[in-house]
Amino acid sequence: MLTKKQLQLLEFINDRMHKDGVPPSFDEMKEALDLRSKSGIHRLITALEERGFIRRLAHRARAIEIVKLPESLGGQPTAPTAAGFQPRVIEGDRPNSPPPAQAMEVAVSAFNLPIMGKIAAGVPIEAVEDGALNVAVPGSMLSGRGNHYALEVKGESMIDAGINDGDIVVIRETSEASNGDIVVAMVEGYETTLKRYMRKGDMIALEAANPAFETRMFTSDKIEVQGKLVGLIRSY
Repeated sequence: MLTKKQLQLLEFINDRMHKDGVPPSFDEMKEALDLRSKSGIHRLITALEERGFIRRLAHRARAIEIVKLPESLGGQPTAPTAAGFQPRVIEGDRPNSPPPAQAMEVAVSAFNLPIMGKIAAGVPIEAVEDGALNVAVPGSMLSGRGNHYALEVKGESMIDAGINDGDIVVIRETSEASNGDIVVAMVEGYETTLKRYMRKGDMIALEAANPAFETRMFTSDKIEVQGKLVGLIRSY
């Protein structure tokens, strides 16, 4: 799912390339989307590139190639990735003898959490969808009070923290964070990302866990913490 701004930018680039054969300049993109600075365009371009919709060609000015389009712009439909998250059972040898008399039965509780869409481990994308899909998580993973939900990770900026593309992260809703927490952060009111939170005075750093991605700095009024990472589920 793309944010409204990401979809608008992709549509604008696609229209211009069909019309003129070349992509628009960053100034033209900024004007078309009514943004105040080109930094917002840079973030949107990087988000589209990380999600596989466009490709930037190195060492060439204004070199953007459209790789695919969403269904709303005439692209091919894709199967929901969450359908791949199914439990797998590996059959092994079982002892024929009964368990010891002293053995205690262990009850394992599990809870269904809604998968509220995708979250970028790279650059911001839209996080919240309709929660129509669910994933079962162990009760021990639901730390602290408050609501919990799940998000599918897109991107590789948090791989050194053990968070890979395609993982499901479990998030506890909270507006508070301590330095070092991995959080869901709303950036400038309309985009969300999964990053490590570090506050330095009135500035907040959103740190990646991959040296290929830069740390991004914002004033505190530009960042809203929406949740904190408490667990991770991976399908092999």
